[in-house]
Amino acid sequence: MGYAEAFDAGKKIVGPRRHIALDTDRRLLMVNLTAADISDSAGAQAILDAIRKRWPWVKHLFADADYDRLKLMDKAAYLDFVVEIIHRRDGAKGFEVLPRRWVVERTFGWMTRWRRLVCDYERRIDVSKAMVLVAMGGNLTRRNAHP
Repeated sequence: MGYAEAFDAGKKIVGPRRHIALDTDRRLLMVNLTAADISDSAGAQAILDAIRKRWPWVKHLFADADYDRLKLMDKAAYLDFVVEIIHRRDGAKGFEVLPRRWVVERTFGWMTRWRRLVCDYERRIDVSKAMVLVAMGGNLTRRNAHP
């Protein structure tokens, strides 16, 4: 089964799962696409390796509760990262804006402004990743042209 046919029963999605890393200025550092049936923790491990290799001075990362897994935290500690998990308040109902987490959610919203990222039209994971990079490059160009 290819990544386009994979199904995540928890989130009820078919196709790729996008894992992104942003800096504090909302620029895309890394993107990793995995099949929907691959866990968030497994997808994020590739992001950790790539960040450490390309940006060795990065120390502090923020993540949502889906990434709070022992194997991922062990790898982050091994690579000398401090990972802060952003949790929802106990008893919170409905939508809640979470600190630092809204930056990633807004970035996913910006990605869906690009027609080819609204649905998963691509059959190959490398083409889908390239479309994410093109969309975020266009977004960065717009932000720089109109500050």
